[in-house]
Parts: sequence; C-alpha cells; structure tokens
Amino acid sequence: MVSKTDDIPASAPSCGPAELADEAGDGARDADGGSRTHLKESCGCEHSADTAMVNGGGTHEHTEEAESKLDGHSEANGSDESNEQEVIVIQDTGFTVKIQSPGAEPFDLQVSPQEMVQEIHQVLIDREDTCHRTCFSLQLDGNVLANFAELKSIEGLQEGSLLKVVEEPYTVREARIHVRHIRDLLKSLDPSDAYNGVDCNSLSFLSVFTDGDLGDSDKRKKKGSELDQIDCTPPEHILPGGKDRPLVPLQPQNKDWKPMQCLKVLTMSGWNPPPGNRKMHGDLMYLYMVTVEERHVSVTASTRGFYLNQSTTYTFNPKPANPSFLCHSLVELLSQISPAFKKNFTTLQKKRVQRHPFERIATPFQVYSWTSPQVDHAMDCVRAEDAYTSRLGYEEHIPGQTRDWNEELQTTRELPRKNLPERLLRERAIFKVHSDFAAAATRGAMAVIDGNVMAINPGDETHMQMFIWNNIFFSLGFDVRDHYRELGGDAAAHAAPTNDLSGVRAYGAVDVEGLYTLGTVVVDYRGYRVTAQSIIPGILEREQEQSVIYGSIDFGKTVVSHGKYLELLEKTSRPLKVQRHNVLNEKNDAVELCSSVECKGIIGNDGRHYILDLLRTFPPDLNFLPVEGEELPPECQRQGFPRPHRHRLACLRQELIEAFVEHRYLLFMKMAALQLMQQKANKDANKNEMPAITQTSETETDADAKQSAPSDSSAQVSTDCSVQTDNGLGATEGDDKPLKAATNGPLENGECKSPLEGKELEESIPGLAQAKELAETLVADDGAGIDPKSREVVLNACKAVGSISNTSFDIRFNPDIFSPGVRFPDDSADDIQKQKQLLKDSSAFLVSCQIPSLVKDCLDHSALPMDGATLTEALHQRGINIRYLGNVLEFVDKTPAKDQLEHFYRIGIMELITRCAKHIFKTYLQGVELSALSAAVSHFLNCFLSSFADAVAHLPPDELVSRRKNRKRRNRVPGSGDNTAWASLTPSELWKNIASEAQSYYHFTVQCESVDQVVDKYGLQKITLLREISVKAGIQILIKEYNFDSRHKPTFTEEDILNIFPVVKHVNPKASDAFHFFQSGQAKVQQGFLKEGCELINEALNLFNNVYGAMHVEICACLHLLARLNYIMGDHAEALSNQQKAVLMSERVLGIEHPNTIQEYMHLALYCFANGQLSTALKLLYRARYLMLLVCGEDHPEMALLDSNIGLVLHGVMEYDLSLRFLENALANNSKYHGARSLKVALSHHLVARVYESKAEFRSALQHEKEGYTIYKNQMGEAHEKTKESSEYLKYLTQQAVALQRTMNEIYKNGSSASIMPLKFTAPSMANILEQLNIINGIIFIPLSQKDLESLKAEVQRRQQLQEPEKGEQPTQDSPPELEDKIPVD
Repeated sequence: MVSKTDDIPASAPSCGPAELADEAGDGARDADGGSRTHLKESCGCEHSADTAMVNGGGTHEHTEEAESKLDGHSEANGSDESNEQEVIVIQDTGFTVKIQSPGAEPFDLQVSPQEMVQEIHQVLIDREDTCHRTCFSLQLDGNVLANFAELKSIEGLQEGSLLKVVEEPYTVREARIHVRHIRDLLKSLDPSDAYNGVDCNSLSFLSVFTDGDLGDSDKRKKKGSELDQIDCTPPEHILPGGKDRPLVPLQPQNKDWKPMQCLKVLTMSGWNPPPGNRKMHGDLMYLYMVTVEERHVSVTASTRGFYLNQSTTYTFNPKPANPSFLCHSLVELLSQISPAFKKNFTTLQKKRVQRHPFERIATPFQVYSWTSPQVDHAMDCVRAEDAYTSRLGYEEHIPGQTRDWNEELQTTRELPRKNLPERLLRERAIFKVHSDFAAAATRGAMAVIDGNVMAINPGDETHMQMFIWNNIFFSLGFDVRDHYRELGGDAAAHAAPTNDLSGVRAYGAVDVEGLYTLGTVVVDYRGYRVTAQSIIPGILEREQEQSVIYGSIDFGKTVVSHGKYLELLEKTSRPLKVQRHNVLNEKNDAVELCSSVECKGIIGNDGRHYILDLLRTFPPDLNFLPVEGEELPPECQRQGFPRPHRHRLACLRQELIEAFVEHRYLLFMKMAALQLMQQKANKDANKNEMPAITQTSETETDADAKQSAPSDSSAQVSTDCSVQTDNGLGATEGDDKPLKAATNGPLENGECKSPLEGKELEESIPGLAQAKELAETLVADDGAGIDPKSREVVLNACKAVGSISNTSFDIRFNPDIFSPGVRFPDDSADDIQKQKQLLKDSSAFLVSCQIPSLVKDCLDHSALPMDGATLTEALHQRGINIRYLGNVLEFVDKTPAKDQLEHFYRIGIMELITRCAKHIFKTYLQGVELSALSAAVSHFLNCFLSSFADAVAHLPPDELVSRRKNRKRRNRVPGSGDNTAWASLTPSELWKNIASEAQSYYHFTVQCESVDQVVDKYGLQKITLLREISVKAGIQILIKEYNFDSRHKPTFTEEDILNIFPVVKHVNPKASDAFHFFQSGQAKVQQGFLKEGCELINEALNLFNNVYGAMHVEICACLHLLARLNYIMGDHAEALSNQQKAVLMSERVLGIEHPNTIQEYMHLALYCFANGQLSTALKLLYRARYLMLLVCGEDHPEMALLDSNIGLVLHGVMEYDLSLRFLENALANNSKYHGARSLKVALSHHLVARVYESKAEFRSALQHEKEGYTIYKNQMGEAHEKTKESSEYLKYLTQQAVALQRTMNEIYKNGSSASIMPLKFTAPSMANILEQLNIINGIIFIPLSQKDLESLKAEVQRRQQLQEPEKGEQPTQDSPPELEDKIPVD
C-alpha cells in the first residue's frame, strides 16, 4: 500500500496544506474579531462540526488521485475516475462573499462550493455580533436561499456577492429554538454541564496553565525577556519524594468560570399556551423573567418578535406594556430593559469567542468526570423541559418527532460508496447516527433503571422485564426464562451483551453490502447491565420462532439455514476467519451454517437481512472451558489450565485470532521456503544420483512436517512457539504486525521493528526469493501453474499449519466447536478433529507467545501502561482477555527481570483489586433503594479505602439512617426497613470478599485483610485506587482533600457522593479513507520523506474532520503527529498551535487525567520551551507531573522522562538546586527500570554532571560524568562519538576543577590580597538545553549529506521489498489498527 504513493506528483497548490488546516480549524486566532469564521458547532442535520473551509479547501488533486490508488479494497474502479476528477476541480475553488446583517457592519466570509447554506447560518449564529439571531434567511438579490442547497448550485453566487440577512417571522418551533439558543449563550462559560455529564460537554483546564492562547506574539513582547521574573518554584506536593497526593489541584480554578449573571430567571410562563383569541393575534408563547435589577417581567413571543406584556404572576393581561419595544431578538429586548444585562452579555460574548473553539465544541460521545466541585443548581427552563420530554439530540429539527433509529442506522449503511466524496458522506452519516444513538440509548437505559419507563411485560418480575422507549428496545442482563442455564445463568447473561457487541463491531467493520446488524449499546448503571438495541421492523408483531429463518433459537437443538444468508455470510467468513460447516438438526439432517448456531437471521418487514445474537462470532477460549475427555497442550496445563470460569461464553479476542493466523502464516512461509530450497539443492546437487536424493528430500520434508504438524499432538506448537520467542520473532512479529503494520517502522526510537529482524533476514535470505515466488503462486486460484513438486511442498506446509485449503494458506475457525448441544455429522469428524486442534493451539499460543510478548514489550518499554485503562488496552491489543490478568501477574512474578517490571506489576494488582471490588459493588448496589444511594456508595468506599475499622455497621439499621444525619431527624418515616442489608458490610468482610473474588475469578492470591495491608504490600496509593474504582463504577465524588488514614472517623460521608454515571460500551465507526491517508503518511515519515508525510497527514486531518466533526480521539493522534512533524521541520509556532489543539482534544475526549493527556502536556511543554515560553513550559510540566503522581505514583519509568524534562528546564532558568532534585530522581528511576548500564542512565549522569558544573561543584560533576563515560565505553566502544564527547567533557571538568583548586589555594596562602583568576562559570545556553530536551524526548536531528540520504532511501526500499512477501497474503484491513497510543514516530 505504501509504495504506491511514491508516484504521486507532488504538485501541491501554492498554499501549503499546513496553513490551510490552520486557517480552517483555528477560529480562535482572530481574537481581534477579524472577519474570519469561527468554528461551527454541529447543527441538527448530519453535518459534522467543521469550518467553512475544512470541507473543500484543503483537498488537493494529487492526494485525491492517491486515494483511488491507495484504496485497493474499496470497490473503486475505472469508471469512477472521471467523477473523481470533476469533484476535484470544484473542490479547489473557494471564494469570498460579503454578508450584511441588520444593525451590523458587513463582513467577508470565505466559503467553499461544497458547503450548504445551512453552514453559513451556523457561522452567523456563532459570531459575536450576530449570535443573538436564529430566525433569519439569507437572500441574494432578493431571492431566499434554500437552507440545504449547496452553494455551487445557487445561480449568481460568486466572488464578492452580497448576502443579506433578513429577519423572518417566528413560529412556535422557531421561538422555542430561539429561547433555547439564548439560554445556551448565557450558559456558554458555565462548566456545570461538563460536571453533570450532559450534552456532550466535558472539562478542559489547559487554558488555566497557558493564560489564554499560546503563541500570541504581541502578548509576549510586553513581557520582555522572561528570565527576570519567572517564579519557578513547583508546588510542594509535586516535588520528588513527596508523599502528599492532594486531589483539589486536579481541577484548578478557572477565572473565566466565575459566573457572570446577565439574568436571574428565564423560564416559561404559567400562562402558556396562549388562548385561542390571543393565538389569532400572533401570540406563540409567554416567558417570565427576572432581571439582575430585580425587575419581574412577562414577555410575549409573537410571530413578529418579542415584547413586554402586562401579565403578572396571578393576572393575565396580554396587552403590550408601555413603552412597548418590539424586538426581533430576545437579546435586543433585554438589552433595552436591563442595563446590567447589556453590559454583562457583551462581556460574556467577548469571553466566549476568545475561548479556543475546542474548549466548547461538543464531543461525539459523553465523557464523565469522576470528581466535581459543588455546582450551584440554577433555575433553567430548558433543562427542566428536556428532563420530562423524550427530546434527544435534535429531535425538534426532525419531522415526526421520535426518530426511527433502526431506519436511520440502516439507511446510512446503504449510502453509495464508490468514490471518496461518497464514502466521506456515508461515513459521516454513519458516525453521526451512531453517536446520537449512543446518547439516546444511554439516556433511555438510565430512565429504565431509575424506574421511569413502563415495561412492555409489566406482569413479569422485575428482572425479566423488557422496555421500549424512543424506538429503542431495552433488556436487562439477567438470565430470563433460564435461557442461559447450561452456560452459567446470570453470569452468562451478563457476559453475553458485551460478546454480542464485539460481534456487531466485527461484522460492522467488514461492512458487507446487504447484511445488517442492530444498533447495539451496552450500559452499566447502578449495578445493572442494560442492553439497548434498535428494533427490527415487524419483530414485535410476530413470534420469534416464525421469524428466524437462519440459525437456532435454542442453542442448536433445532437449526435452520437459508441460501441468501449463506451467501452474505460467506463474504464475511474470510476476514472474520469463520469456517463454513455442517451441524445436525433435531431430525439428524445436516444443515450448513457460516456462523455459530446462536447467530440468528431474520428478514425484517423492510426486506432487509438482519443478523443478531452474535455472541459467538469468535471461537471459544479452551483455557477457560473445561471439556471432558479433552487434553490441553502441556504449556497450558503447566499454567493450570483449563480453569473453571463463571460462564461458558469465554471467547478468544479478534486480535488474538489475527495474531495467531499471522504467526501461522510466517511459519507456513518458512516451511515452504525451506522445502523449496531443499528441492532446489537436491536438483542442483547431482542429477545422476536421482533415487538417493529423492529419498533424502522426502525424509527432510517429512521431518519438517512432523516438526510442526498439529496432528502430532500440540507439543509441537509449543516447541515452535518457544523457539520463536527465543529468537524474538514469534512474539513481536506475530503480534504487532496486524496492529502496527504501518505504525511502527524502523525509526521508532532508533530500534528495529523487531529485535531480530536483521538476524532473521540473514538466516533465510536465499530462501526468501523463492518464498516470494511461492507466495505469488499461492495466491493464484488453485495453484494451477505450479509443478507437482512445489504443489506437494505447499500441501505439506498447509497440513502442518492447519490450513483448511490444501493449495493455499487459509486458516479459519469453526465457532460451534465445544458448544453444548451442537452436534456435527459423522462425515466431518476428521475436520472437527482438526478444528479442535486449532483451538487448542490458539489457546496455547495465547499463553506461551502473547503473554511473554506483552511482558517483553513492557521490559523494553515499547508498552508503557500507566493506569488500569491503558493496561487493559495493552492486553487487548495483544489479544489477551482481562480474565488472564492473574496469569500475566504470575508470569511477571517469575520473570528474572521482575524489578524492572515493578510498575507493571503494581498497576496489574491495582486493576485486579479494583475489578474485584467492582464485581462486588455491582451486586451490592442492586440491593439499594434510590433514597439510600449516596449513603450506600459512601459506606462501600469507606469499607474499601478508609483505615477506619468499624464503618458505622454496629448501629441497628433503622437507627443507622437517622443517626447518620443530625439528631433532629430522629423521627424518620418508618418503612425504610429491609433495604438496608448494604449497611451491614464491614471493611474486613469486603476485603475477604475481594480476596476470594480474586481467587475464584482471576485464580490469583491476594493475601490481605485490609486496605492498609494492600497499600503497604504492593505499594499502591489510596487516591489512585479511588480514581480507578470511581471510573470503573461510574461514581462521581466531591473534589476536596480526603483523609484516608484516620482511625477515628470514616473518610467519606454521604455528602461526598455527588452522582452515579453510566459506563457505556458502543461501536466506534471508523473513517477508513482518512485512516489510510494517516497510515501512508506515517509510513512516509518513517522512510524519511517528511514533507510528503506531512501533506498526507494534513489530508488525513481534513478527512477525519469531515467524518468525525472537530472532536475525536483519532484527530487528536493526527494533530499530535502533525505537531511533531512541524517541530522536526523547524516550524515551532505551527507545532505549538497543533499541539495545543491535541492537548485540548485529549482533555475533552479522553479525560483531563488520562495517560494520553499527560503525554500531550509533556510535548506541549517542549514546544513552548522551543518558542521561548519558559514559564508556560514549566507550568505544563508541573501539571503533567501532578497528574502522573495521581494516576500512577512516582515509581514509573515514564516519570524519569518527565523529571529529566523538568530538571533541564529548571537548569535553563538557573534554578540549580531544584533542577538537581528532579534530575537525580530521574537518574535513580532510569537505573531501576533500564538497568544501571543502559544508555539512558549514561545520559542521566551527564545531565546531572552539567548541573553540578554550573554550581561549580566539580568533584560531584566528575563523579557522575565518569559513570556516564564508563557506560558509553562499555556499550559503544572507545571510538564512538558519544564516548569521545564524554571524555572531552571529562577533560574540561578536570581543568575547571584544577583551576578552582588553584584559586582556593591562592586564597588560603595570600589571604585577601590574592590575585584571583576569574573562573568561567557557564550559565547554560537555551540552545544547548533545547538540544538535550530533544535528545531525551527521542527527537534526533541527523545532519545527513546528499549521499547518505540516497543510500538510506535505497536501504529502506530494499527492506520494504523484503517485507512485501510476508504481507502479500495477509490482508491487514481486517482489523483497522487502533490509533490510540502508537504514534511515537521519531
């Protein structure tokens, strides 16, 4: 894929893509209120939130063509070329129009022909001087422009046209939209929505540390040279070695959030709706307001606008008040009657538009904050109204009120996708509908659990009830009607929805035309699991038995099949590695299936083919599924497998299947190549001794086949696995390829992609050419063109690796193996045996390859989990399920280099303990009634974290409730009786339960009876445990300092628990084209073509914006990489701007203390330093260190990097003592995690030595530099430049030390009259500090001559050609690589 992009003509238009992206995305720049657009917030239809230009402006021809080449897998064919060209021509011409609105200056707006008129409306609604208008039309020469018309379709609209904003008459709908908009403007700086987790608002604190926008050069000139007045003292709690972990600094006070009151009350009046006679005078509705000056007014919204009427609270008098102002906008009216409103509203809007757009755009999915201050609850009519209607997303913009989710989800999938513009539209629509559906489903699930939705089967007991709300079907995660009895009852019913969701994800990603899945969201809330699904048309009218035409509704007792379904599912079988197979139905007839039996096919009334119940899309995990009479491979048995699990639905992850197949493929290629070489050798050796040679060749191939034939019991696989891991290939290659195909090239921190790639290639280079030929012939349909000898080779290799085809490599799994109740026909017994073996091999592969590979990656720091979430992600990327966590920890415990894995072990233990606590908390909460929720949650947290031994449990229950509050409330209403079982929980009992849960679920022994023992034994932090349990269980607590260690009173009271949030799992639709651009951009960068890489990544950014809107985690990754490229290419200001967006986006989309956010803060600090903003750089680094202390504590390899950064910057501002504290901490940390002889440690020694030199303490400096020198000498040899540099520096230090000594002696001898040589004390230069910062952050600028460059490119291309045959077979599109933490392209 990558090599294709080389032949793209690099004829970018004169305006570089970097500037374009900035023009478009950065509305915040024109704080001077210039005439450029601000970022548009997303409107009701499915346009993503993007700027006037993002849609078209940035796309250039060459990338567009690249697109058609790159996208091999989409159905782009020749016929589309032509319309792709047309698109380009139009896209490249943006133009400017003038806009004139009543009472404001006309201004220029740059637009592109692809935009809709609607998008200009959005710009106007967001601009400071026109934001108070919502009900207007745009007119060109007196003609009204249709809202959804594209600009290119409007006659007479050209460069310089004047568009007039014309006020339109209101309707009830428009009046409501207007009131809602004014309320949004009044609340625009208020963070309470972010704390309450509504409307996709979330927190961001970057601006607190950067004092407004970064890179404002005019601001900085005033400050002059910053060195004089920087206060560099870090807050006490972040100094190295501090034990204090305060919580309050997590949310620093933002001065903009001090509420500016414009209006005391704005609410609907009790006189609504207007009576008939007033309706005929044009009254639409009545509002009631109280101004800041305490004036109570009643306002009529009429078709012509808003005016004051004479009604009061108790008398209705709709006549206009005197003097009567009629204003088209509510803001104009209020400005006339309330001076305070006028003043404050103007200030508020100024502040609003000065904020970075990324601080206020809605995120695509809701992010919840686990801490919050006490937010004042203000009166808000819109919020009150929303709470009691089922309004979701933008319902009032959609005719017919409630949305037909199923229809929307399926029609967006049916949109055409032949060329890039079509695919972009389709993906944007899919993404928008999904994020709306997730929001609606979450809200519905909460309503269901809170008891606000009527069940459709109200007669059944509560666990069995099902609900429909807003066209979404809700069911609870309990075993209804013993459906899952054989599979583990409620435990299986709890696991099934998440398995089903991963099935929906997998089928959705394959995206076969004509095959439909249901919209699915899984919500955990208040201890219950709710599955929300879109509704198949007609399913509710008929019985399930009649409608299922494919699959089984009773786990395989009766099975049916259907030709059309087989045809559709066949298309998914290769990417999902599912084998077509026969099963027996109740009449003992064979029925053909291409999925597991539970997968049901139903044709809806809309004629679409739906599949549902995809919980067994991936094969079972035999390590957790004991089957009588089946032996697991020895390496599994050694680890104590198979183990009993709570349910029988344990499946392997898709990532594991991918890695396993990739691993087998490498094995296959090796074997085939070896045998071919053998044959060749035999042919050449001598042609006359034919008979003897054939014999040897056969024994050779036989031996080979034996050495890795699955039939030979699976001991073989283990040997081959261990062999592989020894030479490092099995683990890293097999594992990372599918995920990191193009993301981790030879340039990552100067390491090779796999530690042994070089060696491996040398071993088999002679055979590789054949292997390549072989690969190509294998791809031929049935290997027709191969001579019989080679065919035999292929046959042997296929057998050996368990391929289902004899002529080419093709591994697939039968998901029904070991399913209880499924029977197979006798004639497939042989095949079933093979499938069983394959499953055993894959379980063995997980244990013997993937777990060691994960640990190895943590040892060489290519995987650096910092908290539970990143640890889980690291496991999942390698296909390891969380149920293996105990195993992983045991493996770490037995590793010789266990000390260097201490951070990993600690995070693992913490994750294990908090997950066990979460399991217990879930059942604990189910027994709590709503009125006791905060008391129950605080009691649980006390038992879990507080050192206070008897958490109030000894009071009798009904006393408990009254005593807890103050005495006055003794006479509580009786009847809160039996639901207080939760109150009897004690800390010792909870910790006993946690230990037994750890034993039974993870088979791991935690020997601890109390939280304090755990903390001491494993070195955990209580504050981190609190964060982990709150995030996992959806608890929101009051932000204040908690005393965990008091033995006299509990840590938490019920006032400290503010809210319970849902934890939501849903599908994440991907932007495929953008992603391909992003990958090819990364690949280019890794080959050293920075400019081309930069253009491709800018293009990707454009496309991402097009699909996802402005906020998304993948856009964050894109901005991060762009910033890094800008920086390497020397454009520091641009780097700063892009990185600032990356930080804001990471805070908003992932969370303010997510490990990724911490990393982004560190990078931003580096770019700030490079731009000369030293105090900002320090503030950002201190923030990063604080967050890291909170999330994982001081003892973590990443902390060394952070401390080196802080130490270097402090050295630069001449704070030597502080600098030493951080650098020496980094040194200790590096020695611990990288080994005392590592080059990182040498560098640390050198940095410390330089600070000692600046302090003129030459003896200490010499000591450290000597240590560094010794490491360089041992690792690199005498001749290496690093060793030479170090020895030069040693000489210099020695001279300085001698000079100093002389001077001192002189002083001693001659007293004050001594003639003292002035000593050279060097204050470090900024350039020098920056150079060191770049080195420790892995950014190395290599000065290369032209010749070097040529040879480097040639080398890179040679490597790529060698790697091609490996990739030739395996289409890696199956699993789009996750973008998250993998972009350290250096």
